[in-house]
Amino acid sequence: MSRPLLVFYFCLASLFSLVAMSQTRPAIELANRYHEGIDINDYLVSEKLDGIRARWNGKQLLTRSGNTISAPQWFTRGFPIQALDGELWIARRHFEKTASVVLRQQPGETWHKVKFMLFDLPEYPGPFSERLRMLKELSIAANLSHLQVIPQQRYASQAALKAALDAIIKKGGEGLMLHHQNAQYLATRSDQVLKLKKHQDAEAVVLEHLPGKGKYLGMMGSVRVRMRNGKTFKIGSGFSDYERQHPPAIGSVVTFKYYDVTINGIPKFASYLRQKPEN
Repeated sequence: MSRPLLVFYFCLASLFSLVAMSQTRPAIELANRYHEGIDINDYLVSEKLDGIRARWNGKQLLTRSGNTISAPQWFTRGFPIQALDGELWIARRHFEKTASVVLRQQPGETWHKVKFMLFDLPEYPGPFSERLRMLKELSIAANLSHLQVIPQQRYASQAALKAALDAIIKKGGEGLMLHHQNAQYLATRSDQVLKLKKHQDAEAVVLEHLPGKGKYLGMMGSVRVRMRNGKTFKIGSGFSDYERQHPPAIGSVVTFKYYDVTINGIPKFASYLRQKPEN
């Protein structure tokens, strides 16, 4: 099928999907952790932005859970009718600020700091390299400063990839995302999309606040948490003084980073990253 005909059917399908749209959880593609043994030449690489994952369904923005994001009308005015995958993002090391802005029921003036950074076109029937070209065309046509495509790069070797990761980490970034250039969009977790970080991360439920000592006297010193596999342990690092004074609530879910696990399956050097938004 020729590209013009493919684009025509894609636009037609987008219109039908708008008519038939229901408030359901979006079917999104998820990434596996990076591993050795892949052919790096087959992948396009971008920075992994630490924002709020969002799906534009042609009418409104949704969280990955399917909840409506209350974006101001001016923000989405002029967006394409096609479904878009992206990250609502303010800047590196601003996850909490981003979450506080975009997950509010009533949008405020701080939305002017937010960008919708695009990385995929989920309903376009082509490989990732073709979806990326189409995504760029849609972004250019929209001509909105807050609607941008995340830059994608190619790297010729694992060493070059690791050097790029080091550069991103040094700038305060989180890591890299790798998309296989020939992959179709699959609403599942696979090696077609990989995430590369210096550390691993996981989630756990807060069970208890433990009191601080020394310079943290009168504040929270650590939290006792439980992972999905039932393992319980303490997290005492990674918190700011403000977070120690206002710790994540008991029963809330937190994300932490770690570098390995013990023989008993307990994360080594666990450090608090953030509280998971309730979206």
